[in-house]
Formats: sequence, C-alpha cells, structure tokens
Amino acid sequence: MPGMKGDLFSSEYMVRPAVEAGMSVENAKCVRYVVNGEMYARQGAMIAFRGGLRFERKGQGVGGMLKRAVTGEGLPLMTVSGQGEAWFAHEAQNCFIVEVEPGDRFTVNGRNVLCFDATLSYEIRTVKGSGVAGGGLFNSVFSGHGRLGLACEGNPLVIPVSPENPVYVDTDAVVGWTAALETSLHRSQSFGSMLRGGSGEAVQLALRGEGVVVVRPSEATPQKVQQH
Repeated sequence: MPGMKGDLFSSEYMVRPAVEAGMSVENAKCVRYVVNGEMYARQGAMIAFRGGLRFERKGQGVGGMLKRAVTGEGLPLMTVSGQGEAWFAHEAQNCFIVEVEPGDRFTVNGRNVLCFDATLSYEIRTVKGSGVAGGGLFNSVFSGHGRLGLACEGNPLVIPVSPENPVYVDTDAVVGWTAALETSLHRSQSFGSMLRGGSGEAVQLALRGEGVVVVRPSEATPQKVQQH
C-alpha cells in the first residue's frame, strides 16, 4: 500500500486474496465467507463486505429465530445472497468452524452462532430435561452437510463424554454438543456453593452417552441491548 507504513499494514493484518468459495477463518477473531449464491448469518454479526451482495432479514417467527439459552430471547437471522465477500465477528470473541457431515447433528447455543451454509438445516428444540426450571433452554440442532461458524469468549474446552464418564456443565457456559448425547438437569447445592461462592441451588446440564461437549471458559454475561 503506497505511502502507508507501520506494523498495521504488514501482511499479518492484511486480508488475503480469496482462495475458494465458502467459509474460512480469516483470523482468530473473524470468519470470512466468500458468497456465491446464498448463506445465512446472525443479524448484527457482519462487520464488512464487498461485492454484489444482497441482505434480507428472515422472518421473526420461530422458523427465523435461534433461541438463546436461559432467556429464550430470539437471535434473528439474515439471508446473504449474490457474489462477494463478507466478514463476521462478535465482540472480538474467538472464532471457529464446525464441519457438519451427513448423518451428524450438532446442538449449539444460538448466542454462539455467527453464520452457516445454506446447505445446513436447523430446528429449534427445547433441551430435553430443562423445562421451565432450567430457564427453558432453547438450542438449535444443525444437520445436513456444510460449515457452521461459531464465536466463543476465550478458547473453548472440548470435553469427551462416554457412558462411563458423564459430564456436568454450567448452563451459562455450554456452547454445544453432539446431538446424540442425552441431556438432563443436575442440581447440587454444594456444587453451586463452591462455584459461585454463595448459597442456593445451582443447576448444571448433565450429558451422558458417546460424544463431545464444547464449553467456553466463562459464564454468560448480561447481553447488550441490540438495535436491529
């Protein structure tokens, strides 16, 4: 870049030329999507774009919403179509890509979704065993064949779950899990007292079976009010 000098303009930060269509990790804090057709993204997650792209909000009914765990608030989606490039991020959180293969199902918390391929389908489900007592845990189950872009505060933990070793996670910290796992609520006052440093009953999500659970290394903080 003529006339511009300094570390900011080094190759470390410069956007690389597009290699192939679809989703890739631009850097640790951003997902890049080379659009040639159609894809879906969470409204408010796009930070830049170029090319001939069109944007359309999906309906505000259940079919167009990703329910956020605990509060049950909706995370509206938008359709991005045309030809061009778009970049997605959320509050400088770390970004990752999940490859969903045919026959796979991945359950994910809506607050962690950035974008996903149009070849993926999703359905809103109440986490089994949560009910009203768990705040009504609404997650989305993704299936099909394609890529799913996620954002997570910090580097997530991917914990194996086996029939002999069930895993208990804080409902505010869980990002997602392989959908074959069985879920239920686990209540433990002593566990809550140790974790939170106070009295009162704590509720954890218990996962049993064969698979993995993804946990972020922090509890959820009150979400900022977003203007759409």
